[in-house]
Amino acid sequence: MRTPRVLLVARCVRGLEPALGTEILRTGSATIDWIGHREVGFRTDDDKPLRPRIADDVFLPAHRRRDIGPHRSDLTALTELAHAVDLEGLALGRRTHGGPPGFGDGIEISASFLGRRTYNRYDIEDTVGRVLAERAGVPYHSRRHGAAPPPGHSGWRLTLDGTHATLLLRLGRRPAHRRAYKNATVPGTLHPPVAAAMAQAAGLRPGQRVLDPCCGAGTLLIEAHHTAPGTTLLGFDLDPAARRAARQNAAPLPITVEHGDAGALPLHDRSVDRVLCNPPWGEQVGAGGRLARHPERWWHELARVLTDEGRAVVLLPEAGGLGHALALGLSPVHVQRLSLFGSSPLLIHLERVRRRRGSRSNGR
Repeated sequence: MRTPRVLLVARCVRGLEPALGTEILRTGSATIDWIGHREVGFRTDDDKPLRPRIADDVFLPAHRRRDIGPHRSDLTALTELAHAVDLEGLALGRRTHGGPPGFGDGIEISASFLGRRTYNRYDIEDTVGRVLAERAGVPYHSRRHGAAPPPGHSGWRLTLDGTHATLLLRLGRRPAHRRAYKNATVPGTLHPPVAAAMAQAAGLRPGQRVLDPCCGAGTLLIEAHHTAPGTTLLGFDLDPAARRAARQNAAPLPITVEHGDAGALPLHDRSVDRVLCNPPWGEQVGAGGRLARHPERWWHELARVLTDEGRAVVLLPEAGGLGHALALGLSPVHVQRLSLFGSSPLLIHLERVRRRRGSRSNGR
């Protein structure tokens, strides 16, 4: 008997919603119900777990009702919401789609709301969490005093957006953005789902040579490997701590990490098919080596090493540097603003300007 299609909700960084929807559809086993603010609703009947790499997290919808009022007395309605949740159905759906059985060792909730209210997020969390925990027969962990939830607790999310109160149950044991490979980190390390979106946008294919000239902890190269196994992956960094972190995270993947200056790359001209990079423009990490005095060298090296059919996908704090790219024959073909931990960087796809040949002789 065919497994019924289950509705799932994947949440992501603001600005990556279309990329997340595309990744989900490319699996061939899912359909999209909606694409909204920081989320994509989709259905799948595939028994195999579906974990989009661009997703920050994936949830099962637990219950939705009209948003409650702004007064503390209105919290009673959230108690009713918690009592209306079909715990048995949720547990079955979670297990069917690759999640752990039941609700783990306990329940923890993260809540958010829009608009002015006389209660805070902890009041919301405690109101719903205590009822759910009592019904499920497991402990409840309150976030009110800042303590992280113990391992093994099921994660729930409750949003009050002014129209609806929506309760979700995390599908996995931990948030999807917490990659198992990321055991070592350095300042300025890239959020893995953003790295995954960049790798997917690059159109990677097996056999291509992929470069990150400022590789940090190796996140972009690792996500590139998961996107297209069989690519040749090369990272450079001046910081020995970053190189150690990248090698630790990448082991045992076929990724080469070497000492190198992004302003003077030890690579031949036109030798790289794809560049993925989150350059150090001084936002979280200052530029070193030749870039410290001549940041424009980054653009010169990017243009020099890319093949004629090459493509670069880069994350920039602002668009000012694109003048260097244009002057060097690199054209932005797509620009997307993201909202990432209080900053608003630009995700930019660059390709070489293709000059038309023979247009006069063929009359075009």
